[in-house]
Amino acid sequence: MKVPYSWLKDYVEINVSPKELGDKLTLTGSQLEELIVQGDVIKNVVTGKITKIEKHPDAEKLSICQVNIGTEEIQIVTAATNMKEQDIVPVALHGSTLADGTKIKKGKLRGEVSNGMFCSEEELGTAGDEPVYGLLILPADTVLGADIKDILGLNKVILDFEITSNRPDCLSIVGMARETAAALRTTYKMPSLEYKVSNPVNITDELKVEVKDELCSRFIARGIKNVKIKPSPGWMQERLLEAGVRPINNLVDITNFVMLEIGQPMHAYDKREITTNKIVVERAKADEKFTTLDELERVLDNSMLCIKDSDTTIGLAGIMGGLNSEIKEDTTEVIFECANFDGTNIRVNSKKLNLRSEASSRFEKYIDPNLAKIAMNRACNLICELEAGEVMEGTIDIYNKKKEEGIVVVDSKWVNSFLGTDISKDEMKKCLDSVDLFTEIYGDNLIVTASTFRVDIAIREDIAEEIARIYGYDVIPTTIFSISTDREPRYRKGLLDNRVVMLATGSGLNQSISYSFVSPKVFDKVNLQEDSELRNVVKIKNPLGEDYSVMRTTTLPSIMESLGRNYSRNNSYVRLFEMGKVYVKNEEETKLPTEKNILTIGMYGDCDYLDLKGAVENIVDGLGIKNAKYERESENVSYHPGKTAKLVIGKNVVGTLGEVHLAVCDNYGLDVPCFVAELNLDFLYESSNMDKKYKPLPKFPAVTRDIALLVEDAVLVQEIDETIRKAGGNLVEKVELFDIYKGKQIPEGKKSIAYAIAYRDENKTLKDEEVNKVHEKILRSLEYKLGATLRD
Repeated sequence: MKVPYSWLKDYVEINVSPKELGDKLTLTGSQLEELIVQGDVIKNVVTGKITKIEKHPDAEKLSICQVNIGTEEIQIVTAATNMKEQDIVPVALHGSTLADGTKIKKGKLRGEVSNGMFCSEEELGTAGDEPVYGLLILPADTVLGADIKDILGLNKVILDFEITSNRPDCLSIVGMARETAAALRTTYKMPSLEYKVSNPVNITDELKVEVKDELCSRFIARGIKNVKIKPSPGWMQERLLEAGVRPINNLVDITNFVMLEIGQPMHAYDKREITTNKIVVERAKADEKFTTLDELERVLDNSMLCIKDSDTTIGLAGIMGGLNSEIKEDTTEVIFECANFDGTNIRVNSKKLNLRSEASSRFEKYIDPNLAKIAMNRACNLICELEAGEVMEGTIDIYNKKKEEGIVVVDSKWVNSFLGTDISKDEMKKCLDSVDLFTEIYGDNLIVTASTFRVDIAIREDIAEEIARIYGYDVIPTTIFSISTDREPRYRKGLLDNRVVMLATGSGLNQSISYSFVSPKVFDKVNLQEDSELRNVVKIKNPLGEDYSVMRTTTLPSIMESLGRNYSRNNSYVRLFEMGKVYVKNEEETKLPTEKNILTIGMYGDCDYLDLKGAVENIVDGLGIKNAKYERESENVSYHPGKTAKLVIGKNVVGTLGEVHLAVCDNYGLDVPCFVAELNLDFLYESSNMDKKYKPLPKFPAVTRDIALLVEDAVLVQEIDETIRKAGGNLVEKVELFDIYKGKQIPEGKKSIAYAIAYRDENKTLKDEEVNKVHEKILRSLEYKLGATLRD
């Protein structure tokens, strides 16, 4: 959308430069694509008076001219013939640049010095579409030596905006004036819509209109008698040219001017061509041929809406008028049409015909049907102002389903929460009122009346967006949004399931699926005692067979069966995980069993317990669980008593992980060590915390101390780690185990464990005495609780 800066100033007071205005409108959502200064390329071209003309002695077609440029008199050699002495013309001096970028330097033509050149309209970029010949002759009272851009108005600025498809109201000068007023916190004004009915004949006595298709939601017609076809005044032609529209004559220019100004396309028909005195809006006939204003014959189909003189088509609705009804030089009576058409139909047929016009580009975005009356009134106002004809009495207005204003209610507290702001209700009202979203305040609620031209306003988020863009994106504080699955409890499990799958696959595991019903024999295969609670199963009344006759109470048999199947097929390296359910029988037979969600991990081949534990830690840490512990487990008969642990979160045992008992492996045909983890997902999800909190990088350095401890072989590394952190308090930033040693230098039954402890204070640089004090406290706690001593 090309918006001439000077035209915009007709409707709103602007106290900033064009560039500043473009920046402010970009911040409110109207993206400035380009700032065009029409004569920006032209440099060092001035006005000069030709004082003397002589023929070139050595060139019949050249003339030697003496030119007064105000400050001095120079010589120009030219081939032009349409000038005479005392004419004032544009003069491109030495070092000047023309509109097409051509550089002009002084030189000699057939031996005579030329200090530049004279310019035509074409060389100054003002010629338009029609060819021009000869120099541009300026008025006799033109100031000499003046910059030609000032004389011809070539220093005018045009702002070219990218308008989004949901803002058709901005495809007009008035629409952009409204946005400008909001951005500058001022007001805008509408153009005059008043006109005088100067012809007593009522249009309803001379014309009938019938709308036969719902694709036309509104049709307005008015008549103009005693039309005087002539060129438009200079100011109107200038406005049209700046906006990229070629002036034609006063009647056609009025329709184009109104379309650009108000945003509502309209059309003018020569009344003589409506021979039946009846306009019918209906679809074209299949394969109907019609010649549009661009003088091309087009083949129509029955999806295309047409404006007809009874059966004869005189216009393609919303796209282009017909050549048969165009305004001619001898036209004396005109019918103005201002209508509203279905946007989708206009877009489809415009593309089908490969015919896109200024009108179709607006209609396809669903412009407001209430604009039609405003545009028609403005057109009649211009008819009177330009004395182009006499406005007839009466109006034909077919508007069956009137579009009403919308009401949106939004809580101001919700707006601030949504935007992360602290904007007052009164300020919100000012923002909304400035773009004609008239607002009333009731308590904390904003009752917003959305004008019909705002097709993009329907829900509370739309209102919040309007407040944000008018208040200023640049003044809204930047905040980091909270990421938490707790915001949507309905989806929490699904989100966490996806998280676990991502973490598991990221640990190198492949997902497997197995049946939830198993054979009763599997409990013997995993070494369960006869009195184990896991043998109390839910039996299926109509099983497929004995192998699928009970619901599983443990997932260990399922994962072992998968591992055994892979091993029997010579897969030497397997990493699997399954997210499934186990079923705990209810004491009352009539009640359904309790279902528990279980994550099972199984692996064999080039791995050990630490590989399994690493995969479990990845999942636990990835779910944001902070208080997880791993304790020895020697009671589970399905696992190796010395290589098994239980996962404890708080006071709850959440699962078991370790090396499967060799007898169990043998039952499944596996003669390699297998490692399995069974984790209760319900407990994991309950303990998870997916909120992310960020803190700045530390400003002060850390102090690192290494310690090597001698402890009993039975002391767990986890116990040492916990003791160090508890004794060190907030100053201990990191505890890192980097060595475990058993050998000749170490007494029997003991081991050497070495740690690197990093100390840091977030508020200051630590001194040695402060670190020593905490370090000594840690050593005393290790000695007292675990019997640890420093290794010599």
